[in-house]
Amino acid sequence: MTIHLNTQADLEDAIRLLVARDLRLKPIFELTGMPALRQREPGFAGLAAIVCGQQLSTASAAAIWARISAAFDPFHPDALRKARADRLGRLGLSAAKIKTLKSIARELAEERLNLDVLANEDADAAHNTLTALHGIGPWTADVYLLFCLGHGDAWPAGDLAVQEAVRIGLGLKTRPTAKQMAPLAEPWRPLRGAAAHLWWAYYRVLKKREGVIAGQKQIKTRAGNVPGSK
Repeated sequence: MTIHLNTQADLEDAIRLLVARDLRLKPIFELTGMPALRQREPGFAGLAAIVCGQQLSTASAAAIWARISAAFDPFHPDALRKARADRLGRLGLSAAKIKTLKSIARELAEERLNLDVLANEDADAAHNTLTALHGIGPWTADVYLLFCLGHGDAWPAGDLAVQEAVRIGLGLKTRPTAKQMAPLAEPWRPLRGAAAHLWWAYYRVLKKREGVIAGQKQIKTRAGNVPGSK
């Protein structure tokens, strides 16, 4: 059964269960306290907002999304699918992002994609469905599942902040790759999404603790563009 993190109470129950199950998380939780659940709009709008914010600062992503959502009100995939590329470009979208959004809108229009059903699919299956779409990488897929659909087992293995938090929290010699993050998260199934909230919270604690990450290059993580990163 798929577990959903739709409310703060859902997240708190999941975090407590994780900490009781994996004692390695207890000192992490003692430092972070209970993370706050933050959510984004589901559906095409939520996915489009994440795509728009890829590889951009939080401020730039917010400015572009504000222009796009204002230009297409109500925001509907058919409107974006039919919009001229030059118009979308003037709103701040790159050619690659225009292609991605139009491709997703086309998949929805032709009913080859149903974003609503992903919330109840196995996390890995839902991840594979999204990454099969043009321009949707693993990070975007996992962030959509976690923050827009509240999928309790979505695991953003490629997020640099989560990787660094796991490295320090579990005492690893090097920061794990996305591939290495998969087996590390196995003990937290089917609540890997809740574990991600905890690790993001731990990374924020580490950033504030003087000297913990001293000498390391500042990590620029796309997590800054989504809820749960602040």
